[in-house]
Amino acid sequence: MLLALDTATDNASIALHDGAQVWAEISWRSRRRHTVELAPQVDALLRLAGAAPGDLTALAVSIGPGSYAGTRVGLSFAKGLVAALSLPLLGIPSLDILAYAHPHPTLPLVALIAAGRGRYNWALYAPAAALPQRQSAWGLDALPALLARCTPPLRFVGDLDAAAAAQIQAWDAAATLIPPGLGLRRAGVLAELAWQRRRRGERDDPILLEPIYLTT
Repeated sequence: MLLALDTATDNASIALHDGAQVWAEISWRSRRRHTVELAPQVDALLRLAGAAPGDLTALAVSIGPGSYAGTRVGLSFAKGLVAALSLPLLGIPSLDILAYAHPHPTLPLVALIAAGRGRYNWALYAPAAALPQRQSAWGLDALPALLARCTPPLRFVGDLDAAAAAQIQAWDAAATLIPPGLGLRRAGVLAELAWQRRRRGERDDPILLEPIYLTT
């Protein structure tokens, strides 16, 4: 049983996954209350699934890019649990979670996480049957600069409000915008990515695993 934690942004999500299916998942708008909300929500998740901490065999955590405080809360909590329970730890980039949920055989995808002041953490993913396969390095740009680095046709997923969506469609009327309800990061998807790494025998060193922070 793998516990997946994603507190990289205001939208938090946690899930339990047994390698074949999601047993339970909770997603909520935490804003900046990760510190006080994460532990009670994990307890509620375990109760919902009829599980206990001793049932866990691995732990996965989103490592950003995203909120400075939110990402650190999730990673610190994860490191504490793996130390207490002697579990393997797997860190997954937050943009990869968005990309993996929306594979497409022919169209590339831009995954976006709002970074404040009109800027976005973003990455471009190649078309594939099984993402994520990053086609570009991480980026942190205002939307006009981001679009200037892209070539249509593209799909976009992530933190897109009405103004950002209109700006993208003015840039390319044929751009595909994943609806907000489908564009939320889910810890169940994070767990799927972590299980892929787990099956390959991979794990991260809890001492060395650090958040991904982008700066301009």
